[in-house]
Amino acid sequence: MFKELKEINSRPEPFQFYTAEELWTNEHTAKQMLEYHLNESIDVSSRNKEFIERSVAWIVSHFGVDGKTEIADFGCGPGLYTTRLAEQGAKVTGIDFSENSLKYARQVASQKSLEINYVHTNYLHFETTRKFDLLMMIMCDFSALSPEQRKLMLLKFASLLKPGGSVLLDVYSLKSFSQREESATYELNQLNGFWSPEDYYCFVNTFKYEIEKVVLDKYTIIEESGTRIVYNWLQYFSKDSLQDEFEEHGFTVEEIYSDVAGAPFNPESPEIAIVAKKL
Repeated sequence: MFKELKEINSRPEPFQFYTAEELWTNEHTAKQMLEYHLNESIDVSSRNKEFIERSVAWIVSHFGVDGKTEIADFGCGPGLYTTRLAEQGAKVTGIDFSENSLKYARQVASQKSLEINYVHTNYLHFETTRKFDLLMMIMCDFSALSPEQRKLMLLKFASLLKPGGSVLLDVYSLKSFSQREESATYELNQLNGFWSPEDYYCFVNTFKYEIEKVVLDKYTIIEESGTRIVYNWLQYFSKDSLQDEFEEHGFTVEEIYSDVAGAPFNPESPEIAIVAKKL
């Protein structure tokens, strides 16, 4: 038991393990994530309904979205943004590796007679010959990627943009990082059975990496049938570090905001949003 507890509480190197697909493709957890997505009153897997509608209105106005605008939403989930943007006439592609979420998104598109191109894949592997006016990655997905994965995404973004096209995404700020604390807890059926339909114990270890400005929430799920570990990494950014990362990969930063609804930048904001263009 001592050996197992030592492993549970062990601190890996930043971004040493990647288990995002376990979170989004496991049949049980995918259903749980969809329920969180569709809860319009909370900010968990998706923003609340009021924020999404305000955000879409700002996106349509700021980027001049019309019937000629081609948009790709990386990590589109159940289509909360793609549906609304398609209703504004945009030609929309949604990419996600949750089959459950895309099934729901396609049903909504069908019901509303909207032509939306949904692609079931890990967006790190997304390939197409199409070019886009606007690329979006919303709900701080960029923060969940390792430095190597972020480099891959920025190179991919650059290859997918039309001349003059833009990237819009958000990340967690250093203000959020300062509010995180290390902890170690365990609980029977943690998160009300989120991880499994069967009884389980979940050990949750939160590690902070001060130099790298990274936080890890490490979930060790122990069931009668076995043990699995899910690593939820988050990179936190300053305004300058986010801007530098984009500029290092050939983008020019047009503006920095506090969120993807166009709120003016505030260093006390828990998030940072960026609009960048390819040079």
